[in-house]
Amino acid sequence: MKSIYKFHAVLFIFLCGFSFSCVKHLETLNENPNGADPATTNPNLVLSTVLSETGRTFVDLGAGDIAGVMQYTQKDGWGSAHNNYDWGGDNPWGSYYDILRNNQFVYNKAVASNDEFLQGITLVMRSMVFGLLTDLYGDVPYTSALQGDEGGKDKTFPTYDDQKSIYEGILSDLKTANTLLSKKKTEYSNNPGSVDLYYNGDPAKWRKLANSLALRYYMRISEKLPDEAKAGIEMIVNNPNDYPIITIASDDATMAFPGNSGSDSWPNNVTYDSDSSNYRRIKMCNTFVTALQALQDPRLGIFAGKVQVFLFVDDNLPAGTDYITDTVVNGENKKVRYLSPDILSSRALTLDDINQDQDYVGLPVALTGPQAYNLSPDLNQASRNPHVSWLNDIYQSPKGPLLKVHLMSASEVHFIIAEAKAVKGWTSADAGQEYYAAIKTSFDTWGLGGSYSNYIAQPDVVFDNTQKQIMQQKWIANWTNATESWFDFRRTGLPELHGVQGLTIAPELPVRFYYPKAEQNLNSANEQAAASKLEVTPYSGFGADGNQNSAWSKMWLLQGTGKPW
Repeated sequence: MKSIYKFHAVLFIFLCGFSFSCVKHLETLNENPNGADPATTNPNLVLSTVLSETGRTFVDLGAGDIAGVMQYTQKDGWGSAHNNYDWGGDNPWGSYYDILRNNQFVYNKAVASNDEFLQGITLVMRSMVFGLLTDLYGDVPYTSALQGDEGGKDKTFPTYDDQKSIYEGILSDLKTANTLLSKKKTEYSNNPGSVDLYYNGDPAKWRKLANSLALRYYMRISEKLPDEAKAGIEMIVNNPNDYPIITIASDDATMAFPGNSGSDSWPNNVTYDSDSSNYRRIKMCNTFVTALQALQDPRLGIFAGKVQVFLFVDDNLPAGTDYITDTVVNGENKKVRYLSPDILSSRALTLDDINQDQDYVGLPVALTGPQAYNLSPDLNQASRNPHVSWLNDIYQSPKGPLLKVHLMSASEVHFIIAEAKAVKGWTSADAGQEYYAAIKTSFDTWGLGGSYSNYIAQPDVVFDNTQKQIMQQKWIANWTNATESWFDFRRTGLPELHGVQGLTIAPELPVRFYYPKAEQNLNSANEQAAASKLEVTPYSGFGADGNQNSAWSKMWLLQGTGKPW
C-alpha cells in the first residue's frame, strides 16, 4: 500500500512539473521570433514604417489611377481602371488603416513616455491619413476605429463617423500638433533623426506641415462650413508667428526613394519590372499636354517624353506613301513617318483623327482601343506606340532627384491662400503675390527656376484674379499628386474636365471611392447606414454597385454645392 502511495506521489510531482514546463514552453512557442514585442519595440522604428507607407500610398494614388481620372495620363494597354474609372465596385481601404494602427501604436508610446515631439508627428500623420480616407470615401470609421483588440461589438464592427465630425477632429488634432511642435529642437527629450524620412527630426518643419495641412482642410470644407473655414484660414495666415506654414520648396513634405528594391522605389520603374510593362502602358493625356502647350509651359519637358516618331501627312506625296526616315526639324534630328492621305482613307481616318505634332502627343480620354491611336504600328497592347508621348525617361528609374512623393508643398499652400483671398476675400494676404509664389516654388521644385520670369510674363499666365486661373495652375503643379487635384476639382469644378459620352462608364468624372466589399460583408449594417446618406445623382447608376454606394453618388462634402457637376 505504501509503495502504491509513493508511486502516486512521485507521479503527481512529475506531472505538476511537466505541466508547468509545458505551459512555459507553450508561452515560448506563442512568441513570434520574427516579430516585435509591443512592450519593448522602439516606436521610432515603427514611425519609419508609418512615414514610408504613407508616402507610397500617396504616390500610388497620385501617379496611378487618379492621374487617369484627372487626365494627366492615360493607359494604352489594360487600362480600364485608369481611363474609365472601372473599379469594380470595390476600393479596399485595409492598407490605410494598417498605417493608422501603426501610427496609433507610436502615439500611445509617445504619450506614455511624455514624448511631445513624437506625439506631434503622429497627430500630423493621423490627420493626413484620416483626411485621405474621408476625402476618398465620405463617412468612414474614425472615433471607433483602431480599437478592435479591445473587443466589444462597437470596436470590432465600428460605426462610420459623419464627414463633418471627421474634418473637425482632424483640424483639432492639427491645432494640438502646432502646440506640441512649437519648442526648439534641443528642448525635446527624444529626436527620431534619420528615422524621420520627411524632415530628419526637425520639429519646426513638422509644425509648418501641421498648419499647412490645416489650411488644406479648412479650404476643403469652405463650401459647407464657410464661417469655420474663414476663421481657421485667417487665424493661420494672419498670425505667422503662432502658426508658421510651408512657404519655400525646401520645407515641402517630400519623401525620396532609396531604390534598392521594388518595394522602396518609384512605382512603375523598369529596373524592377522584368518587361517594363507598367512604365510603357502609361502615356501622357492629351488634355494635360495641350494645356501645357498652350501656355508654353517648360514643365511639360520634365513630365513628358517627346514622340519617338512624328507623323507627316502631305497631299503632295505619291499615293501609297508610308515610310519612316530621319530628318532635321528646327535644328533637331527627328524621325518622321511620311504618309499620303490615301493611307488614312484606307483606314477610314481623316486628318482630324491623327496628331501631327512634332514633339508631344497625348492620348485622348477614354479611347476605345487606345493602343491603335495615331496610326500606331503596335496593335497588340504591347504599348510601344512611337507616335504618342511616353512619360519622361526619368520615370523609368527607381530613384532620382525629381522622383519624390509630394505630400504637401509650398506651391499648394500659396495657391490655397491666393484662392482664399481672390475668390472669398479672406485673409490680409496679397492674392497676386501668393499666386506668383505658388508658380515660382513649383518651378523651383522641378529645377526650372531660370524659366520662371519669361513664363509669368505671358498674357495667359499674368494673374487675372480668377479661381479658374488659380485652379488651372494648381492642377499643373500637382503632377504626380493627382489626389489633391481630384479633391479640388470636386470642390470647384475646375479645371473643366469631362468624360466622354458613350465611351466611359459615365460622361462625368467620379467623385468618390466605393466602400470596400469586405465592409459590405463583415460590417454591413454600419456600411449600409453610411451609404444611405450618400446623395444619388443622375450618374450614380453607372457604377458597379448600384445607385447608393456609387463612385458618382455625392458625399456630405459635396451635397448642396452644385459641384463639380
